[in-house]
Amino acid sequence: MAERHWKRYVGGSVLFLAVTIAAAFVTKLWVITALPIGFLFGFFLQKGDLCGASAFSEVLLARDWRKIQGLWVCIVVSMVGFALLERLGLISLNVKPMYWLNYIVGGVLFGGGMVLAGGCVSGCLYKAATGNLNSIAALLAMPFGMALVEYGPLKGLFTDMMTVVTHAPGGKPLGLPALTGIPYWQWTAVFVVATLAGAFLLRRNKRAHATATGPSSGVFLRILTRPWKPWKAGLAIGVLAWFAYLSSAATGRNYPLGVTHGVLYAHALITDHDVVHVYKKAPSPPQVGPASAAGPTAPAGKKIIWWLVLLVGGEMLGAFVSGKLSGEARLLPKPPEQTLWAVLGGFLVGAGAVFATGCVIGNILSGWALMSIGMFLFGLVTVLTNWAVTYLYLMGGSLFPEK
Repeated sequence: MAERHWKRYVGGSVLFLAVTIAAAFVTKLWVITALPIGFLFGFFLQKGDLCGASAFSEVLLARDWRKIQGLWVCIVVSMVGFALLERLGLISLNVKPMYWLNYIVGGVLFGGGMVLAGGCVSGCLYKAATGNLNSIAALLAMPFGMALVEYGPLKGLFTDMMTVVTHAPGGKPLGLPALTGIPYWQWTAVFVVATLAGAFLLRRNKRAHATATGPSSGVFLRILTRPWKPWKAGLAIGVLAWFAYLSSAATGRNYPLGVTHGVLYAHALITDHDVVHVYKKAPSPPQVGPASAAGPTAPAGKKIIWWLVLLVGGEMLGAFVSGKLSGEARLLPKPPEQTLWAVLGGFLVGAGAVFATGCVIGNILSGWALMSIGMFLFGLVTVLTNWAVTYLYLMGGSLFPEK
């Protein structure tokens, strides 16, 4: 890339980050911070090509575990930040309940759909931003699957399934700390030590096969214009998740990174007029007597959480800039039959993500970092289904091989 060209994108990105962060601090509208967080999130995802669909599928297709290792690094680094923030009293860890039926059904739909779509929700977002036609098609289909479950004919089934819930002792959400009685920070230390030990062993085994390559350009330019190793992208996203949790909690959404409902809300903003805008913490209801004990009546309409909408918009912008700097942002036409399958896959991904209350980002990266047992179940079902559909769809396997 010509020097003037990449400097223009870098300069524009720095200005965007500076202005949005400054605007948030001046106005105290912390929802604005979702834009720079989303921008960096999309930039890091695109640099490491950290898509859940390809991470899981490549284990079968290429015996390549590097992207899964990148996702794991992100999870463990997130744990470290969450443990510190909790100890400082800056956040309250919010473990998703064990809606095990939702996570099984959602995991099957989501895990299979992502193979057909060629990406999970976040994967399709950053790939669509850089011109992948299948990802664009899948992304356009996702809100219809989401709306079918969130607002449409399957809403009754969805809510009925959520009545099937398993609690930890004492009625708490079923997380690893609540189940075992071991504090979150101690479990974090266990995961960190195990991860460092595993990394040491992998590095020692690979050292003999390493080849030395000299740098062909400046370090800063290489960081901006070349792909990153998955573990480096995972490290960056894990650190970013600390700030995402603080930003999200400041707006009243007590949860770290997640993108599923951001896509759904963006669609609702375009197609619906009966919406309720949520962009900051709701004020505590006044306590002036028995008549106000129930608090104010909630307004009717579809709730739009703007932190998620801005995060998704920022992610696509950051991925586009990353792709332009790498020379990868260009329209990538695909065979028509693949695009049709991607539409079906996007629909299934959307429906599965809502059934499961989240996707790879909200349920695996964030959910595993919060040590939710339900999220561990969702991840297991998603990966196994991904592998089954990868075998059948991408590898030409058969349920009934000829003898």
